[in-house]
Amino acid sequence: MNSEYVATDAVLALVRQAGAAIMDIYGGEHAVEFKADRSPLTAADKASHTIIAAGLKALTPAVPVLSEEGRDIPYAERRNWDQLWLVDPLDGTKEFLKRNGEFTINVALIREGRPFFGVVGVPAQDRLYWGETGKGSWLAEQGRTPQPIAVRPADRERGLTVVQSRSHPSPETAEYLAKIKVAEAVEVGSALKFCIIAEGRADLYPRLGPTMEWDTAAGQAVVEAAGGRVMSLDGASLRYNKEDLLNPHFVVSGF
Repeated sequence: MNSEYVATDAVLALVRQAGAAIMDIYGGEHAVEFKADRSPLTAADKASHTIIAAGLKALTPAVPVLSEEGRDIPYAERRNWDQLWLVDPLDGTKEFLKRNGEFTINVALIREGRPFFGVVGVPAQDRLYWGETGKGSWLAEQGRTPQPIAVRPADRERGLTVVQSRSHPSPETAEYLAKIKVAEAVEVGSALKFCIIAEGRADLYPRLGPTMEWDTAAGQAVVEAAGGRVMSLDGASLRYNKEDLLNPHFVVSGF
């Protein structure tokens, strides 16, 4: 794979294909299993993983794939990867099970520990967000021509529009927000929280609870290419393919 080239259309097509497979299952009865951490796993997770993992392998055979549903790759092997695909085939399984439409497919290309390119697909809303370092971010929805998106300036006098996790609230987040002038708080599931900031519909997303690398990499790529920031609480940009795939607490900002 050329180090400066991403076959954007091919990756978008893969995400659309995985989204179609998810939606075929979405309307029916969900066969649910539980992982070791008691988080739910559905047939839709598995179908999406199979399509994306196989498709990326065919598209870029030299670039390894690390997926939530194929996470058991020793760090001794991963540590030598200078680039990889980082995939969450169904982010927001709880939202999927609730049938509220707020689940996503996250695919990110990581280079030297940073998200270079990312796609967040929202199959129930027929939306695709993507962003690439140095090239900007876009939104394609419901068959329309893709449009560039960008973060908005914060109106600190009015107060910030804050997005919060619908299924994972935390006391730490409430304490953080108590110190900020908040004009509006919106609960949203999955990586959609990143996308709402990237397209300038909200200003801030503090996540003071556990997330994994595949939860955030694609959203970070979209936000940063749209002009925003994703920073840990000590001000460092989130890094990827760490030995421990758990993220630190972080804040997504459009300003």
